Amino acid sequence: MKERCKYLQKVRRLVVKVGSAVLTTEKGLSREVINNLAGELSRFRRQGYEVLLVSSGAIACGRQKLGFPRRNFSLVEKQALAATGQAELIQTYEEYFSQYGEHSAQVLLTRTDLEDRRRYLLARNTLLTLLKWGLIPIINENDTVAVEEIEFGDNDLLAAMVVGLVGADLLVCLSDIDALYERDPRDDPSAQPVRIVEQIDEKVEAMAGKRPGRFGRGGMVSKIRAAKMVTGLGVPMVIAPGREPLILERIFAGEEVGTFFIPSRKISARKFWIAYHSKPEGQLILDKGAVEAIMRRGKSLLPAGIKEVRGRFEKGACVECVDETGRRVAVGLTNFSAEEIRKILGCHSREISKRLGAPLQEIIHRDNLVISDEFLECAA
Repeated sequence: MKERCKYLQKVRRLVVKVGSAVLTTEKGLSREVINNLAGELSRFRRQGYEVLLVSSGAIACGRQKLGFPRRNFSLVEKQALAATGQAELIQTYEEYFSQYGEHSAQVLLTRTDLEDRRRYLLARNTLLTLLKWGLIPIINENDTVAVEEIEFGDNDLLAAMVVGLVGADLLVCLSDIDALYERDPRDDPSAQPVRIVEQIDEKVEAMAGKRPGRFGRGGMVSKIRAAKMVTGLGVPMVIAPGREPLILERIFAGEEVGTFFIPSRKISARKFWIAYHSKPEGQLILDKGAVEAIMRRGKSLLPAGIKEVRGRFEKGACVECVDETGRRVAVGLTNFSAEEIRKILGCHSREISKRLGAPLQEIIHRDNLVISDEFLECAA
């Protein structure tokens, strides 16, 4: 309890994510759940907290509104269902928030909105302005225009990205499963809940299993991935039962409900964007010396350590750095185009000015370079 309270006392801005399985039943939206949620979030806002709500439910709401049975829908059908259900979803939220004297605002995002640095900052400024005005932003994926290549796949990941976007202090994932369990309780009713996770390792990831949620797309796997993202940013996360009344009050009172993920380390908001939002446009193949320099000694990437350039990209693009076996080492923002790097790869400083007519500059400065967790796990 003390360990939880230590982190919760510092929270001023929180992101709450609620899943489709919490919000909907076979008969449609659960107004009781939405009423309880709106009431809690309104009380927290009046107590001085800044609150953002990431809400699933548009597709499930649209399906139930039209009376369609559950089945595998095509991408176009999901987009149409989202368009049908989103209006009812946001209208219901607005109805209940208004009863508690609060105003909400709808924000729909796609992955491309967060991949482009300019659009990312515009989205950030919009959300921060809404919070400044005392509104509660209700955020969802813009399913009506998202395609398979750019969709978040599950709002757990969208919620984690919003944490980094606005600099939140806590992420609460409200789920139909009340906690992370040692094993999937749907398969093994004797499985026990895990109340505190200090480090997300292979053992913890194995607890998540592979089955999706009841109505959603992600299940516990996407929640663990979201937890890795936000704890790496230095932010705690809680998985808690979404249908229980006053669940947020219980969490902030320090009760051992749900699963609490302790933050592991902290990276800057800019590096968080590079790691999770930007899409690599090419690859740089590094020799062993360069891998050692950037991974173990915190150095910038220099031309001398690059063996090969793959793809076409311009200056400022996000590129993936891999070792000679193809394992990812890092991602970063390059100071040169692919064509320019090909002219100087493997070169030392005295040769670069002759080839480019410019003094030595890092290919990727260490402030724009994020070491890959995937590689660190493999190298451990």
